[in-house]
Amino acid sequence: MEKSPGRRYKDELFSQFARIGKALGSPQRLEFLDLLAHAEWSVEALAHETQQSVANTSRHLQILRSARLVETRRQGVTIFYRVADPSVLQLWYAMRDLGSLRLAEVDKLINAYLYNRNAMEAVSCTELEARLRADTTLVLDVRTAQEFDAGHIVGARSIPLSELASRLAELPKTTEIIAYCRGPFCVLAAEAVAQLQASGFQARRLEGGFPEWQNEGLPVTVH
Repeated sequence: MEKSPGRRYKDELFSQFARIGKALGSPQRLEFLDLLAHAEWSVEALAHETQQSVANTSRHLQILRSARLVETRRQGVTIFYRVADPSVLQLWYAMRDLGSLRLAEVDKLINAYLYNRNAMEAVSCTELEARLRADTTLVLDVRTAQEFDAGHIVGARSIPLSELASRLAELPKTTEIIAYCRGPFCVLAAEAVAQLQASGFQARRLEGGFPEWQNEGLPVTVH
């Protein structure tokens, strides 16, 4: 049976929309978008951060690029990737929030990893803002230096988690430290708090992370 022009139009239209769904149908690519929400990354840096091979990372990024979800720029021989448009991040955050709401497995994973770790009591963005105004807290950004340079909470100090153990002497033990990272499912701040408390510091984590702070319109430094 020959399809009508209207049917052919709808088939083609929805096949184009499906390109987005196919591009997002990979845990690795979703994690890449989560990282690209904070800064642009080279293929090599993304591969290192996510413990993937460079070849596999490049393949996934090309799929995201073919769906127009990411864009590139070249600096010398290095290619950097970035999110193509803020609407891409809105889509990812909507997927993330829907998964949290509808998938019981997400809660199980969070409870098994984050909330069973030491010192998981979190500070809200509102409470942290008040503490910053009163100058009673040191805010510690434990993301990578490139993410910090791209944007961070005003007044925050940058010590990537990978450097924290060797830089503890830079931090005061008389001031409470609030660590933050990439968002509610990022493990960097939780691991930083565990390290800090084990070394005798007063430390808690920020509820959410930099995106949540920024989305609430709170003070940020953006480059």
